[in-house]
Amino acid sequence: MGECDEGECPTVYATDRGTLAIQGDKVADHGLEIPAHETLVEIPVELIRKAVRDNLI
Repeated sequence: MGECDEGECPTVYATDRGTLAIQGDKVADHGLEIPAHETLVEIPVELIRKAVRDNLI
């Protein structure tokens, strides 16, 4: 579920493990201590609203 059909847009994916995977732009200058195996991504708030409307979450 994303905002466009090109594959390069912020998207929420439901996994078969009962979790969500988020595709978005990496946040480089966040100033937070994030473990090496994790990253932050930035998505539009509207993407979460759409996920709720579509009963994804």
